[in-house]
Amino acid sequence: MQITHGNWQAKINTERGSLGFTRTEAMDMMLLAAGNTYKQIAKATGRSPETVRGSLKKGYHKLGIYKAAGAVAEAMKRGWIAPLLIMIMISAINPDASALRHRSPARTRTHVSASRTTGSRDAGSVFA
Repeated sequence: MQITHGNWQAKINTERGSLGFTRTEAMDMMLLAAGNTYKQIAKATGRSPETVRGSLKKGYHKLGIYKAAGAVAEAMKRGWIAPLLIMIMISAINPDASALRHRSPARTRTHVSASRTTGSRDAGSVFA
């Protein structure tokens, strides 16, 4: 079964004790992959940050990874979560879309700096 949240989709297993994420773990992992913190995930799902932390720790354990970035990468590698491919579809419609993103630099003048200090001969020193 697949669920979608924002720009992410996840595969979940409804059977108890099977490999893969539960619905809660998948939702939390998708929100984490989108760049949210534990507090932001808790606010979005209506749970406490400690409950979110526990859910994500269970997901980390299933993946064999114990850090957030590594867990997201491993879940993507296994195909348990994936970003939606909206940008690929847009680039297929307009093949010049990648060329439209690049622009020339806005700065055209070159900046020349001058030193604030002057030598003793330039200032008309009495010691010269």
